[in-house]
Amino acid sequence: MQLLDGVLVSAHIKEQIKQEVIDWQAKGGKKPHLAAILVGNNPASEAYVGSKVKHCEELGFDSTLLRFGSEISEHELISEVERMNNDDSVDGILVQLPLPAHISGDSVINAISPAKDVDGFHPISIGKMVLGQPTFLPATPYGIMLMLEYYKINTSGMNCVVIGRSNIVGTPMTLLMSRNTVPGNATVTMCHSKTKNMKEFCLNADIIIAAIGKPRFVTADMVKPGCIIIDVGINRIDDPTKKSGSRLVGDVDFDNVAPLCSYITPVPKGVGLMTLCGLMKNTLLAAKQKAGVAVE
Repeated sequence: MQLLDGVLVSAHIKEQIKQEVIDWQAKGGKKPHLAAILVGNNPASEAYVGSKVKHCEELGFDSTLLRFGSEISEHELISEVERMNNDDSVDGILVQLPLPAHISGDSVINAISPAKDVDGFHPISIGKMVLGQPTFLPATPYGIMLMLEYYKINTSGMNCVVIGRSNIVGTPMTLLMSRNTVPGNATVTMCHSKTKNMKEFCLNADIIIAAIGKPRFVTADMVKPGCIIIDVGINRIDDPTKKSGSRLVGDVDFDNVAPLCSYITPVPKGVGLMTLCGLMKNTLLAAKQKAGVAVE
C-alpha cells in the first residue's frame, strides 16, 4: 500500500506555481489576485478561507478577503460580487460555501463573472467542462486529477466508482474520469444515497472516489484487493483521546481499508491540499487569460 501524499504533491505543485509567477512577472505580467468572500463566522469556513489567503501569500499572489455578517442580504452580497467582477485588479473570485439559509448559493455563484470563476462552479464553466472545452475545472476534482498525474497512475480502462453526486465533486469527477484524457479514459459508475447494491459496484471497482460526506462509509468488505482509494470526505467525529475532543476522518474506514489498497489518500493531508492547488492554478490561469494569453 502506498499513500497518495497530499503534502508531498501539493508542495511540488506549489513550487511550480511559484516559479511560474516569478517568470510571469519577469515578462511584465502582474501578480495574480484572488478575492475571497466570507459570510458569517462558520469555524470551518474561516479555516478554509484563511488557508487560501495563506497560500496566496506563499505563492506570490495578491489576495483580498471580504468579510460580511450573516445578516447580509442576497441582493447586497450579489452587489459585492458584481463589484469584484468590475474590479480590473481582481483575477479570481471565490465565495466560500455554505452561505446562510436566506441566501441562494446558486444565485451568488451565477453572479460571478465566468472569466473570474476560479472555483469552477459557474454554469458556463461546468458546461464547457462537459463539452471538453478549455475552462476552469472545479478545484477538488482538478486537484484529484493532478494527484493521479503526479503518481503516474494509469486509469485508462479502469472501472471507477464515484460515490456522491454533488455539483462540486461527484458529478464533475465522473465526467473528468470518463474523458479521453490522461488521467481519464475510465469506465465510470456514479453511486449515491439511493443506489441499490452499492457494495457490488464497489467490489468491481479498480478505483473508488468517495465523496458522500459520511464518516467511514466505505468499509473493507466493499473494497477488492489492489483497489485505489481517493477519499474526499472531511468529517469531524468525537475522540476523547484528543485535546480538542474530536478528530477528522474521511468517508473511508482508513485503518481497515488501507491494507487492501494499492494506493490510498489519507485524511487529513490528502485531497484537501490538492483542492488548494487546483484553486491556485485556476487563479494563475485567470490572470494570464485576462492578459491575453491563450488557454492551453
